[in-house]
Amino acid sequence: MNILAIGDIVGSVGCRFLRSKLPTLKKLKAVDLVIANGENSADGNGLTPSSVRYLLDSGVDVLTAGNHSFRRKESYDTYDECGQLLRPANFPAGAPGHGYMVYDMGRIQVGILNLMGTVYMDPLDNPFFTADRLLKDTPTITVVDFHAEATGEKRSMGYYLDGKVSALWGTHTHVQTADACILPKGTGYMTDLGMTGTVNSILGVKPELTIRKMRSQMPVRFDLVQQGPFKMDCCLFEIDDTTGRCQSVEPLELQ
Repeated sequence: MNILAIGDIVGSVGCRFLRSKLPTLKKLKAVDLVIANGENSADGNGLTPSSVRYLLDSGVDVLTAGNHSFRRKESYDTYDECGQLLRPANFPAGAPGHGYMVYDMGRIQVGILNLMGTVYMDPLDNPFFTADRLLKDTPTITVVDFHAEATGEKRSMGYYLDGKVSALWGTHTHVQTADACILPKGTGYMTDLGMTGTVNSILGVKPELTIRKMRSQMPVRFDLVQQGPFKMDCCLFEIDDTTGRCQSVEPLELQ
């Protein structure tokens, strides 16, 4: 099975670029399942019902989220109603939506877990304990999107779940890392997939705005760069259907 994981989609420009590239990539790489992080798919952070529908209609099978999950109130019902949308499982009980699902593909089922880190981020439930709780009885093929800031926390989670899941990738930092590999016990791993959006930007935002904030230490309203070139950062994980072990990991950057 070939699972394509796509890095944080930034704004409507990222959504449109994904739609322009994904169909061809799916055919070229014989992709069976597409999982993308969509927590920034609406212009100005968060996601909306329309951005969720746009991405699913574009060929994404499952959307994950992160610290901006609940930035838009209009998305709350979508988390409850859309079975293909996840938010981090370690949000407190009562938060809209769910953080784990089993995606039924007919001949095979795939467990998908969305977690969020707590180092330099919001004080959610411990992601390691949450993983222990939710991964007790999962399908042979199970993957994890770990939305976290610290590389040490991401790699710790990777080694902690090595051999327990088929693949684990990080999201959130929007910069593709150069450490894609198969861990010793057979889990495919990458610290961060990167992002889908504008190349000449700071995480999708106009550089002059982030520079102003860094220099002044004052609040600055961030606007996204709307003009290209654009890119889609992603990674292809080849998983053995029988054992659930990762066979290969291929980082990709489409422009």
